[in-house]
Amino acid sequence: MKILLSGSSGLVGKELTKTLISLNHKVLRLIRDKKDIKDDAIFWDPENNILELDHIKDIDAVIHLAGENIANKRWSKKQKEIILESRVKSTKLLSDKISNLDLKPQVFISASAIGYYGTQTIEPVNESDPPGKSFLSYVCENWENSTKSSRNSGIRTVNIRIGIILSPLGGALKKMLTPFKLGLGGKIGDGNQIMSWISLEDTVKSIIHILKNEHLSGPVNLTNPNPVNNYEFTKKLGKKLSKITIFPLPKTIVKLIFGEMGEELLLSSIDARPDAMISSGYKFTHENLSDYFDNESL
Repeated sequence: MKILLSGSSGLVGKELTKTLISLNHKVLRLIRDKKDIKDDAIFWDPENNILELDHIKDIDAVIHLAGENIANKRWSKKQKEIILESRVKSTKLLSDKISNLDLKPQVFISASAIGYYGTQTIEPVNESDPPGKSFLSYVCENWENSTKSSRNSGIRTVNIRIGIILSPLGGALKKMLTPFKLGLGGKIGDGNQIMSWISLEDTVKSIIHILKNEHLSGPVNLTNPNPVNNYEFTKKLGKKLSKITIFPLPKTIVKLIFGEMGEELLLSSIDARPDAMISSGYKFTHENLSDYFDNESL
């Protein structure tokens, strides 16, 4: 397959690119800096509505992973606008462009997140549940709606609602490793918040599974079927590293340091189940958190 990919420099994008190439797929990377353009790259500038696809005639699939890192900065009004617009503008640009191609791709896989469901889910949620009322819910809903032109044009369109990706290479786990290795790790808040996690390996394999499975469309949760609460996660990580975990991060401190971002990212409790993936026959590489830590080098 010839696959157009945005976000190739990110945590998922790097691993996905390597895996796709190893499977003999051709990957065309969307790049924002013209000096980095090579034979396998295409220039785009979502802020100025530029995507140079005129010379590309036979794309089989599009995978869109790009977007402003939501944890880079405290959420000022301006930063929240950047987070929203970076997703909506780029997604709409891609969706509109591929919808107007004479030879359309077979599938458009566009990233979203389990933040779609809000900050607190009392019961487990799946792809059929409505959006929550948080800032990230608003972002995810608009993000997913930006793929409308692709869906309306007949392209199989999949919105992957990604959970907390675990990998020592980046993301939340990488940030936790230093304090935990120093013996300064502990639960966040009361530790009862549910963490809908997924390993990086399963994230990549799930995307490839979606590429090949023509029956998957619409929202698809990328989460492990066995979520844990923060206290359990903390204890298992501490055990893996042979470190004590007695230094909690109270809710009041989280809110003071991180503000709204802390409430939605560190204190949220989202039990999002991967019903669509399971129904499609996907078999998770890591069945539960203990299995993940047993097989991961940290």
